[in-house]
Amino acid sequence: ISKMEISVKEQLLHILENLGEVELKHFHWYLQNATKGDFPSIKKCHLENADRLKTVDLMVQTYTTDHVIEVARTTLKNMNKGKFKKRCENSLVHTVSVTLYLSSANYLYITEGGTAEVNDEHEVRQIETASRKPDRPETTIRQEDIFKASPGRDKPIRTVLTMGVSGIGKTVLTQKFTLDWAEDKVNQDIHFMFPFTFRELNLLKKKKFSLVELVHHFFTETKEAGIFDDFQVVFIFDGLDECRLPLNFQKTETVTDVTQSASVDVLLTNLIRGILLPSAHVWITTRPAAAYQIPSNCVERVTEVRGFTDTQKEEYFRKRFTDEEQTSRIISHIKTSRSLYIMCHIPVFCWITATVLEDMLKTREGGQIPVTLTEMYIHFLVVQAKVKNVKYDGGADMDPHWSPESRTMVELLGKLAFEQLQKSDLIFYESDLAECDTDIRAASVCSGVFTQIFKEERGLYQDKVFCFVHLSIQEFLAALHVHLTFISSCALQSPNGHLDLFLRFLVGLSLQTNQRLLQGLWTQKRSSSQTNQETVQYIKKKIRKDLSAEKSINLFHCLNELNDCSLVEEIQQSLSSGSLSTDKLSPAQVYNSVTICPCVVLSFRYSLNDSELPCFYINCINTANLLITSLHHVCLFKAVCFCTFFSRLSICNLSEKSCEALSSLLSSEAPRLRELDLSNNNLQDSGVKLLFVGLQSPHCTLEIIRLVFRIF
Repeated sequence: ISKMEISVKEQLLHILENLGEVELKHFHWYLQNATKGDFPSIKKCHLENADRLKTVDLMVQTYTTDHVIEVARTTLKNMNKGKFKKRCENSLVHTVSVTLYLSSANYLYITEGGTAEVNDEHEVRQIETASRKPDRPETTIRQEDIFKASPGRDKPIRTVLTMGVSGIGKTVLTQKFTLDWAEDKVNQDIHFMFPFTFRELNLLKKKKFSLVELVHHFFTETKEAGIFDDFQVVFIFDGLDECRLPLNFQKTETVTDVTQSASVDVLLTNLIRGILLPSAHVWITTRPAAAYQIPSNCVERVTEVRGFTDTQKEEYFRKRFTDEEQTSRIISHIKTSRSLYIMCHIPVFCWITATVLEDMLKTREGGQIPVTLTEMYIHFLVVQAKVKNVKYDGGADMDPHWSPESRTMVELLGKLAFEQLQKSDLIFYESDLAECDTDIRAASVCSGVFTQIFKEERGLYQDKVFCFVHLSIQEFLAALHVHLTFISSCALQSPNGHLDLFLRFLVGLSLQTNQRLLQGLWTQKRSSSQTNQETVQYIKKKIRKDLSAEKSINLFHCLNELNDCSLVEEIQQSLSSGSLSTDKLSPAQVYNSVTICPCVVLSFRYSLNDSELPCFYINCINTANLLITSLHHVCLFKAVCFCTFFSRLSICNLSEKSCEALSSLLSSEAPRLRELDLSNNNLQDSGVKLLFVGLQSPHCTLEIIRLVFRIF
């Protein structure tokens, strides 16, 4: 026997010794049922009852010395695929809306030049913004092509960062990617794929591993260090926004050897930076607010999951309901409320909406269908209470659905939702529940009863992880908790927008009609119509102050949750008549009245329905004393561009710097403006040239522009 053959046998034995008894049986099965063309199979009678030494001898006899190690690794790869196929199939079966989503989850939107910058806007606002056509060109990419090189690039992409709001389908997308690979449909050049979730990695915060050991910890059938040699490997890290590891890309220990031990956060930072295993591909998914944690120089491609298109929304409802007339009625209703229609970009929200409307159309034919988010989520909670009452308590459909036990569970979930929302936590471990005095057993019971609201997952070693089905459900229950307990909340003072939807729900719950829907959940007398009017006046007062556009828009949504449109109508009337007066206002108030209010009102109005303002007039506004930045110009001009016919900005002391912002908007796909009057402004020749760039764009809808100049 040659020395080379002895060395090969030792390598094979090392591979097999790292396999457990069940895994060895699987290894034998793959050798017996080798895919035609991969390598010759070994007869079952030869492998039956074969131990590791016998298996080594059989493999060396059957395959040449040059190829036997390759056969072993190919077998491990197939075992790896089989495990992932089973895991993905099990996960996808329990994923909300998955049947339809898998048929439409093949595309990602790539924003050319996109960056993983900090985004403090609430995700609902991001969805509302994204629902309008983009200002810059975008292309789509199939999920199986995620690592393929862009045109003009020689090397494949190494690191991809995929962003998307909660419930948009990021996890489903990575599972579909893995499943398609495991079923030999795509990406067969990839030998091993290792999907991790941050919620599982968090549990290893205080432990040390080498990269090889970390892979073995989660994927036991790969217990062989050579899997990284000359193989294409993909690491998937799902849910960066759930990461509790201290990722530090500036000051961290350098690790270059896959067998070198370090803390999990150090391994991840070195792997993402390309210092550790530079040949590997890395795919990270995250909500936008957490994307900033990965430095831009570590990411070669930034993508975004946009969820359902308008066509796919309708397709979802038509597949969910068999009655065509009922389906058409549902789709028609959702379209009349643009805020609900926009939210249906999120597959989970489509499921929530369908759950509510299915119940309402069954039990209250002809009743009023929800038109606000608060109404929709109240009905969703009521439906879940009914399910619990009938399915678990043995009650009837017509029985009162708020039993003492149900009320206790809602109170527990509301308290947990609020306390974790304040900390921006979406997943909760047993230690988190202990910190907020929540009984772990009670939480487990809730997850087993209110299965469509709260769920319990188990990690690799049976560590419990809890979470709400969707962030918006957590926000609604948090608002319900505050409303029920009368505790104070500082949502309006939040430095970012992460409490915006919570605030909408909190305001909406004060409406008497909504409280009647929850009758039986509480016994104390709630707010009156007088209290609601006080709330309306308070919100109006806040809007008229110098708030950012984002905060103002959210306050308009709060007014909508109270079914109050008086301020919107008042400002729209002033805009349409040209009577918006700024004569006695301070510079800050002028800015708010002239830029924020029109932009906010028009943005808000468009978010509720697809109507447009025909005309927009601002005359003789002296902006010379205002600290107008390019951002302020964009805000003003967005209001202008929402109009469908005519906008007048004459004698407004607009200058060259105004033209750059206006030119950019005119060249985007959003505006519908036909006529624009910029007469008697100090635009200069350079400003006019900038305007000309925007006018040349194929997206520009302007037919007439007035540029009558006066001598300055």
